[in-house]
Amino acid sequence: MAIDNTPMLVPHLVVEDAAAAIDFYAHAFGATEEIRLLHPEGKIIHACVRINGAPVFLNDDFPEYNDGKSSTPSALGGASVTIHLHGPDVDARFKRAVEAGATVVAPLEDQFWGDRYGVLRDPFGHQWSLAESVREVDYGAMAEDMAQQAR
Repeated sequence: MAIDNTPMLVPHLVVEDAAAAIDFYAHAFGATEEIRLLHPEGKIIHACVRINGAPVFLNDDFPEYNDGKSSTPSALGGASVTIHLHGPDVDARFKRAVEAGATVVAPLEDQFWGDRYGVLRDPFGHQWSLAESVREVDYGAMAEDMAQQAR
């Protein structure tokens, strides 16, 4: 494999069942698996999938490599990051994710900023927002409207 130092920012998710998560992300978000590396005990120590063309890393929870502490969303009481997926046909993508097992956190609705937007939680505790731009918005006018509403 050739060395590749392309700058990138990649979300790296810790889950309780990485193999099931890979299957879920494939069904829910159309993820394609690129690599899966197994720990000698059989758990996934590193995997990479692509969603919307972008890499997402994930692995099973390994408390023994984290001062004995689990780092899954359920162990931490929730996820502090929302992963955002933007693109066409958000209604179909949202529906597919729910049918695959995601839970609706915020329903898909047209928003004042011009996107059709909703939020889901995957079965592993990670939060995902899905959006599609549906109309042009004048951000200056939007900021002014928001300032007026705050008064």
